[in-house]
Amino acid sequence: MVGFIDEKLVNNILEENQNPKKEDCLEIIKKAEESKGLTLEETAKLLQTNDQKVIQVMFKTAKKVKERIYGTRLVLFAPVYLSNYCSNNCLYCAFRKDNRELKRKTLTMNELKKEIEFLIQQGQKRVLLVAGEDLRHTNIDYLEEAIKTVYSTKVGNGEIRRLNINVAPLSLDNFIRLKNAKIGTYQLFQETYHYETYKKMHPQGPKADYKKRLYAMDLAQKAGIDDVGIGVLFGLYDYKFEVLCLLLHAQHLEEEFGTGPHTISVPRIEPALNAPVSTNPPYPVSDQEFKKLVAIIRLAVPYTGMILSTRENAQLRDQLFSLGISQISAGSRTNPGGYSESEKEKFDEAQFKVHDNRSLSKVIKDISNMGFLPSFCTACYRSGRTGDYFMQFAKSGNIQNFCHPNAILTFKEYLLDYADEEMKKFGEKVIQREIQNITNPKIKELTIKKLKLLEDGQRDLYF
Repeated sequence: MVGFIDEKLVNNILEENQNPKKEDCLEIIKKAEESKGLTLEETAKLLQTNDQKVIQVMFKTAKKVKERIYGTRLVLFAPVYLSNYCSNNCLYCAFRKDNRELKRKTLTMNELKKEIEFLIQQGQKRVLLVAGEDLRHTNIDYLEEAIKTVYSTKVGNGEIRRLNINVAPLSLDNFIRLKNAKIGTYQLFQETYHYETYKKMHPQGPKADYKKRLYAMDLAQKAGIDDVGIGVLFGLYDYKFEVLCLLLHAQHLEEEFGTGPHTISVPRIEPALNAPVSTNPPYPVSDQEFKKLVAIIRLAVPYTGMILSTRENAQLRDQLFSLGISQISAGSRTNPGGYSESEKEKFDEAQFKVHDNRSLSKVIKDISNMGFLPSFCTACYRSGRTGDYFMQFAKSGNIQNFCHPNAILTFKEYLLDYADEEMKKFGEKVIQREIQNITNPKIKELTIKKLKLLEDGQRDLYF
């Protein structure tokens, strides 16, 4: 047992819940429909069922649970890579220090400004800053300056309104500095919770310290960052073990700080330049298994946002959106300077291969046609609805009175400022559809009034 991850407990739960009965699984799914989550034992049963009828019921229920809490919204964001220098030697990552073929780069503030200007002109309002772990290039002073640069960059009516960050574990004092710099969510993946696999995959560098990484979220919470995002890299170890450990991590944060993770990310290993295990994962996860684990996580932790990156191809991403995903990246680049320098990602500078290469506008149109509402909303973060306060709204169902109309308003902004005429006509139909889905008459009336104010030139209106 390392920290709060009890491998013996997890393995025993998986062993004791093998070959679950169909009726037991259906009863668990029926319970999950109430949006109250699942126990480790219940989750283990669902993870280990191969009954296709049960899995289809699971998929339908995950969609229902997600829509009850998050509605039809899909929040959009873009990752921005600051640096691909790294002092670690992770066997699945192109940034590993022994990769001599990778072209290394750290963005200057002028280069970062160009990246942000590009994204703003596409219509983005949220970014996730990402950096390799190398204090010579991306120490806390650099990160503070980068955050300031992002928030101060304006183009016309556009700006970045929420900045999340994915960087290596920091000291308590440096987490406090991140908090004071006004980040949104601090995101960090354990990669794998299986200790021996973790040690094997991280043979050198500061990341080799399993426990330091495991408790990074505790330090971030103690620093006042109450929105934190966890995740694993599926393919390094048995996905069933990893899902149960994700739940243990969520339970730990709930017990210690009163709120679980704001988000859970579900990346799978993808090919990366000179990364030994990236093209032959030790525990490959099939598309069907991947869809299943996404649906199960949604049922197990119903109020947590689920993030899907462009690692997956467009067809699979479109299927996963209906199984519990609530936040997605679009038009992504995973190399520093990737947006402003080239129309295509440079694989010899990138962290991994991107498989969904659709532009932001194409993703918006595709998800709208599927019945989803594109959202660029950042209102909760800027209104103080974070951490436990956000969860109170989510669990009561009152969050719909904020998030749904705010998504409509931000989509309207996108149409007014960035869409061509065809997209505007298409988008207006989506907005009219979504206005009819507002059940509170007062909220509907106020939303219509705010839409008119946006048309008259005002911006950044929200509930």
